Amino acid sequence: MVSPSSRLAALPRMLLQALLPSSCALCGAVQDGAVCGACSLAYAASHRPRCPCCANPVGAIDAGGRCGACLADPPAFDATVAACDYAAPLDGLVLGLKFGARLALAPWMAARLTEAALRTGAPLPELLCPVPLGARRLTERGYNQALEVARPLAKGLGIPLAPRLLERVLETAAQSGVAPGERRRNVRGAFALADGQAALAGRHVGVVDDVMTSGHTLDELAGVLKRAGAARVTNFVFARTPPH
Repeated sequence: MVSPSSRLAALPRMLLQALLPSSCALCGAVQDGAVCGACSLAYAASHRPRCPCCANPVGAIDAGGRCGACLADPPAFDATVAACDYAAPLDGLVLGLKFGARLALAPWMAARLTEAALRTGAPLPELLCPVPLGARRLTERGYNQALEVARPLAKGLGIPLAPRLLERVLETAAQSGVAPGERRRNVRGAFALADGQAALAGRHVGVVDDVMTSGHTLDELAGVLKRAGAARVTNFVFARTPPH
């Protein structure tokens, strides 16, 4: 039974919902939350087989096996968890969070990513950190979308968050505006372990981002973490761009 005090505590939230009802970011239905339950089931409950290393979709894969691309050119990271493909209509949510300051989408993305991570049954990291933004871009945007997803993800998975574990030491062009063949070079040397951070020897670190395209940024970050002593690096990305 709900106590009178609990009802009273919930009253401000109930009044706010009644006065300012929210609508689903995908279908527009009036409901409580960024995305309605029906759209969550329809668009973000993908169980398609993915390479356990890079999370690219594959037709079928043996347990623990990697895709051909990861076997031919192994990345520095060890695993990637993705909630969905970067494709319509979910790509619009990623853009809305990154460029439209729709921060209410971040907890919903984190919830979908939490479900995907638990579904794999793989060991969870000992700590999480977001992909860092450069000072100029952070000032322009006012927030780091990767950190906005990482906060509720860390809470959902019960993992400590180290928001300042990594830093961007070089301001680089956005990867989306760089030719595919130049993306690895664009982020080379762009990241470092922040001063004063604890030793990572033997630890499993999770790196959080909103979307993974070529994977070069996450590969560069994993290299930094491995050189600092990390034993394993797992990426957690809401959306994965399928190969073209």
